[in-house]
Amino acid sequence: MAETWEVAEPGKLTFDGPVTTLNVRIVNGTVNVVGTDEGSARLEVSEVEGPPLVVTRSGSTLTVSYEDLPWAGFLKWLDRKGHHRRAVVSLAVPAAATVEVGVVGAGAVVSGVRGPTAVRGVSGDTTLVGLSGTVRAETVSGNLEAQSVTGGLRYNSVSGDLTVIDGAGSTVKADSVTGDMVIDLAPGEKPTDIRLTTVSGEVAIRLPHPADARVEAHTASGAVSNAFENLRVSGQWGAKTITGTLGAGTGTLKATTVSGSIALLRRPPAEGGPYDAASADAPSGKVL
Repeated sequence: MAETWEVAEPGKLTFDGPVTTLNVRIVNGTVNVVGTDEGSARLEVSEVEGPPLVVTRSGSTLTVSYEDLPWAGFLKWLDRKGHHRRAVVSLAVPAAATVEVGVVGAGAVVSGVRGPTAVRGVSGDTTLVGLSGTVRAETVSGNLEAQSVTGGLRYNSVSGDLTVIDGAGSTVKADSVTGDMVIDLAPGEKPTDIRLTTVSGEVAIRLPHPADARVEAHTASGAVSNAFENLRVSGQWGAKTITGTLGAGTGTLKATTVSGSIALLRRPPAEGGPYDAASADAPSGKVL
């Protein structure tokens, strides 16, 4: 049996019993989700303007949203009254929970979650920190920053930028029209599978030392920068391609942009790890 609360003013709610799924959808403001080792969930609403938030607990599923803001078709949601809404929401949920967050004109931060995470944003920036489950993110114009995310990451955007810092996940797949992509990969145990596509955005990828991947990067009219002697740059005018194999070539790196530039950089070796004179960051690289 479902329980429902309407939250029209700042307050806190604590939910006893297990929570395995969290759904949050807000307009303007901020949503913060933190994974904890506790079995229950806590909600704090520090600001709310406009219509009340509707909080529903149905079995082990917790939903925080508005009555007129469904998850289906979320990225197409437009409401003239949207600018009269604002909410600042913080939630602590079990780290193993499945988390779905939708924001319209709002910022979102999700950290410490081990379960699958899905984020949809019409606008507003999203930050993901320390997630170990799979991540699926879709934005129209919002930017996404992922820090120390070890699960696979799938990102689709129209004009949002993607930044991955200390990325240790084995898979990063991203598509954008005008958004830039900056991927900083940390050493991982599994072979990497990086596939990036953008029309006019710029792409920069920093690979760990030692790198281990088959590389194929292509731009139709942008510049390329390559810091790896084992990779071949072909094409002097117009289209340029970087191809080759790094290490044993067990991983895959593919990047494509039409008019944006592509840069492949070296990540410094881990402190105390092997080092060679060629592993420094890009003094030997060439820009064409």
